[in-house]
Amino acid sequence: MADNSFVQKLNEQIAYEFGASQQYAAIAVHYDAETLPRLAAHFYRQSLEERNHAMMMVQYLLDAGEDVLIPGVEAPRTSFGDTVEPVALALDQERRVTGQINDLAALAREHGDYAGEQFMHWFIKEQVEEVSSMSDLLTVVERARQNPLLAEEYLAREGGGEAADPTAPHAAGGAL
Repeated sequence: MADNSFVQKLNEQIAYEFGASQQYAAIAVHYDAETLPRLAAHFYRQSLEERNHAMMMVQYLLDAGEDVLIPGVEAPRTSFGDTVEPVALALDQERRVTGQINDLAALAREHGDYAGEQFMHWFIKEQVEEVSSMSDLLTVVERARQNPLLAEEYLAREGGGEAADPTAPHAAGGAL
């Protein structure tokens, strides 16, 4: 890699992904404490997914022979006023990450780092899905504000684990 600005920004993105993982774990714990197991399970899965995104970036940097930084992250928000606030926070987070991912792809392209740009394409596709699914969930929890069990019902009916994406980049440490 001729220019290291992409590497620097990708290392920063690793922190954002780990931060998102922790935020989703905190949201899951909040829903668990509220005895909303489907919402909790959804966000526990999201937490693992974000952690794996960070580890995919770690593996990419290792494969490229670049230095990897595992930065500390800010403490996540842990208290919420109702069942809607955590999902609204999650959607805001996904929208912010989408901008960061797009900026990384643009930076790689700007510096002629075609491998870096290609690596980011999977994340661009992933973010479209993440924003869409979190937007849908926000709509549901807003409608179910007075009866969160309706959101639980929605997740039981519509949610669930998706099959692994065979086009996903390899994560450092494998599927731990």
